[in-house]
Amino acid sequence: MVNRKKLLSLIGLARRARKVVSGEFSTEKSVKSGRAHLVIVSEEASENTKKQFTNMCAHYKVPIYLFGSKDELGHAMGQEFRASLSVEDAGFARSMEELMNMNGGSMNESK
Repeated sequence: MVNRKKLLSLIGLARRARKVVSGEFSTEKSVKSGRAHLVIVSEEASENTKKQFTNMCAHYKVPIYLFGSKDELGHAMGQEFRASLSVEDAGFARSMEELMNMNGGSMNESK
């Protein structure tokens, strides 16, 4: 899907702008510190990881989406596999949410 490619390239762009952190520890730190505007967890992440981030994001009122494979997310970030990432810029987060809503990505929004 075109939107999928757009979203992955947007993640790469946000990464180059240093507005995305990835990996479980960094994502968790970003959410708990209030810097996260959006969390994306890979569809391939373990059930435990998905549950952990879903509960955390609900508590801190951060939108969370399940999207892509670990490989896709890692590739978009220019790294190895990534199971989770946090977008720390409101503009990037809004653009990504719009694309995912058009894409019909599975969503658990907690606003």
